[in-house]
Amino acid sequence: MDGQDAILDIQWLKNFSVRYRRRYPTLFGTVIQAHEQPPVGSSYFTTMYRSLLLVLAFSSIAVSESIIKTLPGLILYFMFKGADIDYQVLSDKVCGVGKSDDIQLFYYFIESERNPSLDPLMLWLTGGPGCSAFSGLVYEIGPLIFDYANRSGDIPALLSNPYSWTKVASIIFLDSPVGSGFSYAQSSEGYRTSDSLAAAHGYDFLKKWLIDHPEFLRNRLYIAGDSYSGLFVPIIAQKISDGNEAGQEPHMNLNGYLLGNALVDENIDFNSRVPFAHRMTFLSDKLYKKTEASCNGKYLKADPSNGQCTENLKVVNKCMEKINLPHVLEPKCGRPLSWKPNALKWESIPLEENFSDFLLSPIRQLPEPTCRLYKFLFSYIWANDRRVQKALGIREGTIPEWVRCNNSLAYTHDVFSTVAYIQKLHEKGYGGLIYSGDHDMLVPHMGTQEWINSLNLSISKDWEPWFVDGQVAGFSIEYSNSKRGMTFATVKGGGHTAPEYKPKECLAMIYRWLAYYPL
Repeated sequence: MDGQDAILDIQWLKNFSVRYRRRYPTLFGTVIQAHEQPPVGSSYFTTMYRSLLLVLAFSSIAVSESIIKTLPGLILYFMFKGADIDYQVLSDKVCGVGKSDDIQLFYYFIESERNPSLDPLMLWLTGGPGCSAFSGLVYEIGPLIFDYANRSGDIPALLSNPYSWTKVASIIFLDSPVGSGFSYAQSSEGYRTSDSLAAAHGYDFLKKWLIDHPEFLRNRLYIAGDSYSGLFVPIIAQKISDGNEAGQEPHMNLNGYLLGNALVDENIDFNSRVPFAHRMTFLSDKLYKKTEASCNGKYLKADPSNGQCTENLKVVNKCMEKINLPHVLEPKCGRPLSWKPNALKWESIPLEENFSDFLLSPIRQLPEPTCRLYKFLFSYIWANDRRVQKALGIREGTIPEWVRCNNSLAYTHDVFSTVAYIQKLHEKGYGGLIYSGDHDMLVPHMGTQEWINSLNLSISKDWEPWFVDGQVAGFSIEYSNSKRGMTFATVKGGGHTAPEYKPKECLAMIYRWLAYYPL
């Protein structure tokens, strides 16, 4: 294999077919297929070919469908086990959203590795706002992960993720809102967006996607996301529910929603950081009690005229300023030289002291980066490589550069709580899985439990541990409604977000919940 290109050979596939004829000439769709190598040394085996479909599409772009035969950095065969299922190419048009289809939303679609005709369909939104869904794909729940220990050539290598959620569901990873990842607008006005617009565009996108891919209309549908997307995932789910009740087409088979380490209520979630810090012994009992008393338990928007509260919060902030909020047990690292991809060279990423010296030798067995923050640089370099963008079919000039999280969006924060939406969804019988890494101080589990408790739901199964491989993986509690109910689960040792830190446990969690098993 050419080390410079590090590509995945996909010369042969079994029973490759298209389920529906291409009805629209303006489709843009890119399909990555991966297969299982046939076993050797046997004269009577039945070779099972498995193909992973990774469909990447802009909405309503006049570019013909193409199949990727090379992808820089993807160096291993995918080894998927299971029934002999032929995955189909999705070759229908996907329309733009917004006024006159001005907004072009990019997405990655991966069919379930198990049985895409029966397994659930999930729309996944990454937080931010402005973070690309590619982050969720390679750092959290998708079928690809970066190989931090090795590199081939001059671009980060990709490996198969053994704990991908695509083992149990087909997933659409959507770059939303506009300006995230490879999504863009065709006018400057189109870039002006907000929480409510992101939810509206996500709903419009899903409607049009399902119209053009009717083979998924019967699949159980879940709206999912983590972190900041907690402020629009419930809204999208509610819009689907309302549309179904109003008889709008297509009727979507909404079964529920998933929220991971999610910001759902700004006041409650952010306010819980101080009691969480006390519980983790970052604050003394004395400091916490006098801060709680002087601030009346309100730390996020403390009264500036309350001098005692202000002084106590200064001490609290001093105690926590060197704590790594995404995972309080991991080191807090300074920013690497620059977040700009064009200011970095692959062979000089400062993953750790003198790590660049190791990277110059591709045959060395390299340790993983000691700072999780630096791992994000791999995506900057990979996604901005011209060969990668060419392989993905990215149109030149649509975005100046790819960034994992775009902090320069023309964005209006107009949704501050989605608790009321979650309550309505629960009352209508939809299922909800809400999970938190128990070492996350960005959106602490204590805040999540507080807003859940505010719903006054009926408990069907009280607080108890759940297990993976005989070990405690976290704790869970279940709430009943007329149908599915809500499950809240902590992920022991997890941070922000939980699958980044505990992928095996999170796959077990989602597998059980989607199968209606107790955690």
